[in-house]
Amino acid sequence: MRFVEDISRFYGTGERNKAGQTLEEYLDGYDPRQFDLPSNTTDIIVVRCREELKTWDQELEVLLIKRANHPGIGFWATPGGFVEMREHMDEGAARELEEETGIKNLPLMQMATWGDFDRDPRWRVITTSYLALVEGDLAVQAGDDAADALWFKVRLDQVLNDQEQRKELWNLTLVNEEKNIQVGAKVAIERSGHKLLEKKQYRIMENEDLAADHGCLITQALLYLKGKLENI
Repeated sequence: MRFVEDISRFYGTGERNKAGQTLEEYLDGYDPRQFDLPSNTTDIIVVRCREELKTWDQELEVLLIKRANHPGIGFWATPGGFVEMREHMDEGAARELEEETGIKNLPLMQMATWGDFDRDPRWRVITTSYLALVEGDLAVQAGDDAADALWFKVRLDQVLNDQEQRKELWNLTLVNEEKNIQVGAKVAIERSGHKLLEKKQYRIMENEDLAADHGCLITQALLYLKGKLENI
């Protein structure tokens, strides 16, 4: 099986493997189904400021879609979906954002990979989160499997900062005043490892109508923006 047509850059030194196979022979007999294969998705956190974003204390909004199908039907989520087999991750993120919200040609920055095995009941689903920034107005239109697409005002409050235990706790609140909808999550962050190569583990402690672990994805993206703005 050859997934990539041009294999010229995969020859290595050109020698045979321990089974005496050339690269062509190895690929012809290779069966990817010998392993359980996870699915890959993308999730896009779109943050909007109605004016030029200069400081963290300006009012921010996050774009959410209402899920029209299982899992998490009726809950609110970041736009996103499955990446196709012959599609780069960035392309998949841009395509899903357009299909679910009508937004296109928006620069996206890759943030993190989220791969807890129990984050989706359908299968082992690993998602890559992206961050996008909008300054000014931007109309959205729900599409694909989204029942609705709305901008939610953001409030992110730190309720615990234990430097000794290297733990934080944040309250994320998202409000759409026009339709009187409020969702959110309480997110814990635990830091470990060397401070130069610090690992941060995000966990949902409480959840209010947000799908899966999307409270973690949104919190991480907002804290990234916060750090950038406070160090300008």
